[in-house]
Amino acid sequence: MAIPTIQPGTTKIGWIGTGVMGASMVGHLMDAGFSATVYTRSKSKAEPLIQKGASWADSPKAVAEAADVIFSIVGFPTDVREVMLGEEGALAGAFAGKILVDMTTSDPSLAVEIAEAAEAKGVFSVDAPVSGGDVGAKNGTLSIMIGGDQAVVDALKPCWDAMGKTIVYQGGPGSGQHTKMVNQILIATNMIGVCEALLYGYKAGLDLPTVLQSVGSGAAGSWSLSNLGPRIMDNNFDPGFFVEHFIKDMGIALAEAKAMNLSLPGLALGHQLYLAVQAQGHGRDGTHALQLALASLSNVDWENRS
Repeated sequence: MAIPTIQPGTTKIGWIGTGVMGASMVGHLMDAGFSATVYTRSKSKAEPLIQKGASWADSPKAVAEAADVIFSIVGFPTDVREVMLGEEGALAGAFAGKILVDMTTSDPSLAVEIAEAAEAKGVFSVDAPVSGGDVGAKNGTLSIMIGGDQAVVDALKPCWDAMGKTIVYQGGPGSGQHTKMVNQILIATNMIGVCEALLYGYKAGLDLPTVLQSVGSGAAGSWSLSNLGPRIMDNNFDPGFFVEHFIKDMGIALAEAKAMNLSLPGLALGHQLYLAVQAQGHGRDGTHALQLALASLSNVDWENRS
């Protein structure tokens, strides 16, 4: 099966899921010259894109029928299965030569299953989860981790370039998802350090922005510290990435680790702490809301600190 040439102005893009990250990502594709057909559960979330020129479809299947390359970025593996493999899913509306690209963080095994089902219809499939949160999505600087046929991945370069800055091919189907698990494992323990350090600095009576000037550019620096640290200080826990989705990701990583006979105690601790964040009512806040759960362990009212 010939791999289609992908270029702005001629290739039609389909997009499923216009949430915190998806809306910005498809917006960048439109800015690059791609026409877009979109679907999301709540049409109101897609209205800004529709006003920008995107067409609306009533189902993932209808999106696939109208597009050459169909992207999805939804919440959970169950959602991926529905929008890709369901009766009204994208594969049902795709025919030979079309390309499915799932950018959700999902099960590596599901990525393989989608690739096999797509291949049976002559459809190409790529798994391409991302990192960078809402900031990376808005700025078009996401890190994109890609699994699938390399020739197909290479053909999608104009799309990757519109959405991301660090674009790395990882291997066959599922490899992108496995790489995202590495990413999430790194973030889980790093966020504990960021939040505990800021909590310590506060209790020690330090001026936290001044502390950040000292430690942010040294060996202790990280993306989370530089980008989420100021939000934590400002009590801005709006989501760049939902706590409930991060819990899902850590659960996937723990299950994959168990299957590989790996013990990952740091990840397990992070998972438990984030379950506490969710139990305290912050499941729809950003991952940096971990600060609130850790502060409560020491009877610190972080949001009302003086």
